[in-house]
Amino acid sequence: MNVVSRSVSVATRAPSGETNAYLLGTDPAILVDPAARTEDLDRLVRERNVAHVLVTHTHPDHVGAVDAYAAETDATVWARYGRVDRFRDATGRSPDRTFAPGTTIRLGDERVRVLDAPGHAPDHVALEAGRDGPILCGDCAVREGSVVVGAPEGDMRAYVTTLRRLWAMDPPALYPGHGREIDDPRATLERLLSHRARREERVREAVDEGAETLDEILDGAYEKDLSGVRDLARATVAAHLEKLAVEGRVTWDGERATPSEGD
Repeated sequence: MNVVSRSVSVATRAPSGETNAYLLGTDPAILVDPAARTEDLDRLVRERNVAHVLVTHTHPDHVGAVDAYAAETDATVWARYGRVDRFRDATGRSPDRTFAPGTTIRLGDERVRVLDAPGHAPDHVALEAGRDGPILCGDCAVREGSVVVGAPEGDMRAYVTTLRRLWAMDPPALYPGHGREIDDPRATLERLLSHRARREERVREAVDEGAETLDEILDGAYEKDLSGVRDLARATVAAHLEKLAVEGRVTWDGERATPSEGD
């Protein structure tokens, strides 16, 4: 399946300062994650028969031009079933249809399959472009660095499960929401899983050593300078604590953490 992307400058906390918009197929085609309008993306849309518009998730840096391109192309706008209100709030328009994990959208003789991929956001999905084809993974993975999974929206248990599912699928490539194509998916997914495991261990060690409040645990779990990203790191630590609490590895009431009595 033909897959092309355009990087769109948009207000985002991603280091690149850009979000990737994708076109899948040619006639018909699906426009994915149109974060904003640009001349380059306008030209690409004009060259294809865009029949569908959808987003991997409804964070503001992925949805800014959904309404504009839908109006221009008269494409069918899709949203995740059960998350229509969230989609409407983010895009300013109601969807024409809804999808669920497993939904397929036909593009002539080819098809795009919707995959459940929660963790970074509760409505997050990924898109498999053709049978055993590359996967548009949104903000599940990045080629360099790591993905923010921050409470209250982020779910660390769900995110780790998503990474493991993608690893098991072993796609030929991952197309991320930010940054360059990931041409060695399993190595990247293993790196991201290892990163999360190491951060989780640092969080747990901080609690074991007596840190109780979120800021105390944050200071114990990070050694690097957090200038400009402390809020993101703080939300990430909270997501790790929620995961550890569900697993019975720490006690966390949303304000204070203590070591689990079973440890």
